Amino acid sequence: MISHDASLEAHRERLLNCRLCPQMIGPVMAPPPVRSKVLLFGQAPGPHEGRLGRPFAWTAGKTLFGWFARFGIDEAQFRERIYMAAVCRCFPGKNPKGGDRVPSPDEVSNCSRWLAREVEILRPRLLLPVGKLAIAQVLEVQKLAHVVGEQFRVELFGHRLDAIPLPH
Repeated sequence: MISHDASLEAHRERLLNCRLCPQMIGPVMAPPPVRSKVLLFGQAPGPHEGRLGRPFAWTAGKTLFGWFARFGIDEAQFRERIYMAAVCRCFPGKNPKGGDRVPSPDEVSNCSRWLAREVEILRPRLLLPVGKLAIAQVLEVQKLAHVVGEQFRVELFGHRLDAIPLPH
């Protein structure tokens, strides 16, 4: 039987070679193989994360790690303890009207296999979806204000777990 860490590393190697979405801009963001019962995931990496080689490495990360620093968990500790992923694993590009382009349904579908495999390997107990697209993968959302910060029992790829949606 393959060990938990070996499974994550093999998964990461396959992910790094993904080229399914021609409009997405690489490199593929593949999280380090962190053994964790907490899975945090956002929409997609921004324009800097690929170059820096780590998720949540720019503005959204500064905000995120600032929240957890209030609880005594600094960025390095967070990265060592929490598995971080995304709905889509490559930068979708800029939206001509401002901000980043929201990944298409086909791109979300193509990348769902990666998140499904991570859930299968990690069997997380807590899910922290960050932002509307990530939250929408586990909850029907009319208004983010109705779900952000609340705890829900959800199912993700056949695995039941608690989720606490976070804002982007």
